[in-house]
Formats: sequence, C-alpha cells, structure tokens
Amino acid sequence: MKLLATLALLLLSRSVFSQDCSNFYYLQNDKTIEMTIYNNKGKESGKMIYKISDSKKSGGTVSATVKSEFIDNKGKTGMQATNKVQCVNGVMQMDMKFLIPAGQQQQTQAATATATDVYLEYPASMNIGDQLKDGHLAMDSESQGGIKSSVEIDITERKVTGKESVTTAAGTWECYKITSKNRITSRIAGIGIPIKMDVTEWFAPGFGIVKTESKGGKTEITSIQ
Repeated sequence: MKLLATLALLLLSRSVFSQDCSNFYYLQNDKTIEMTIYNNKGKESGKMIYKISDSKKSGGTVSATVKSEFIDNKGKTGMQATNKVQCVNGVMQMDMKFLIPAGQQQQTQAATATATDVYLEYPASMNIGDQLKDGHLAMDSESQGGIKSSVEIDITERKVTGKESVTTAAGTWECYKITSKNRITSRIAGIGIPIKMDVTEWFAPGFGIVKTESKGGKTEITSIQ
C-alpha cells in the first residue's frame, strides 16, 4: 500500500511540457524546481525537487537530464532518480518511466519496460475540447533478492476542458485545464491492487504544468530557481 500511495503522489507531481521548448522549465540548464505535495486535507506531505542539467539540441530535438528527489514533511530525503525529458519538433514528451518510484528503480536488479505508448505528449498548440494522446507503461522488475514485481500505469481520456488563471507561491499563469483518468496497478509476487483516480492538471503554454488535483490531494509549483 505504501508503494501504491507513492505512485499516486508521483502521478500527481508529474511535470509536463510547454509548447515553447526554450522556455519549458525542464529543458533549462541549472534550473531547480520545487513541487509541493498536499494531502486531501490540504496538509503538506512532502516536496519533489527537480534539478535540470545537460540540456542540448540535436536537429529538431531538445533534451535534458532531470534529477529528482523526494523530501518528506519532516525534511528527510527519500527517493532519488535520474531521467531524460525531450521536445521533438515542438512537441514536449516525457518518458513514462519518469513516473516509476525512484526507490523501486534503485532496488531492481533487472528491469524492462514495454508499452504501446511510453510517452506523454503535449502538442505545440491546444484548444478547449481537444482530446490528447493517452499514455500506457508496463514495467517488470526483479529485486536483488529475486522478488518479481511489476507496475502498470494508464493515463486515458485526456481532454482540454477550459482555461483558468492560476496563482501559486511561484507566480501567476494563464493555464489550460486538462482532465484525465489514471489507473495504477502494482504487483508483487503476482498480487496487485489497482488505484483509480481522476486527475486535473493546469498547464501553462510556454512553461509547463503549474498545479494538479485529485481526490488524494494536490500539487503545485512553489519555487523556481
């Protein structure tokens, strides 16, 4: 259950992409982004800290390395991971392995990922009523002790439902409101419990995701350095 809860938080804290690659905060060298996580009672439960490096351009693709770290509400450092993000011909993309808990990644001896669509995409332009591309990830892993586990993440029915102004501690943005249905299934030794939730994201063109909400709580950007 702890793993499932972590997965849900990571889905909430996932960050996605702007239509202008040069301004998107996950593609800017030396940026540090703080995303604060709140439970369904509005109490802070932790922060995700993202540090950006190695941003580079090759042809029509801009990519960067993102080092992430979870810090709980007592200031204790938890999971850490390193992933890649990219923007291809103006379309921002995030490898969905970014959503796998870093602790699980660190403990696996061997892992493979297969999916019909391993990227979440945010198009160069969007309009109210647009249906965005779904995302699916299936990942099998084995711990050093030989315990097999798997994670499946499905993000479906992604739709642009409106435009709103959003203010956080880090600033104010004009955002598109995007809703989706999320299903996470984590299995250990063949036993799995799915979590389903409806998620709403507020996406600022030329910047990225500013805020997310679900029945489990919310996240929002609280610092950009």
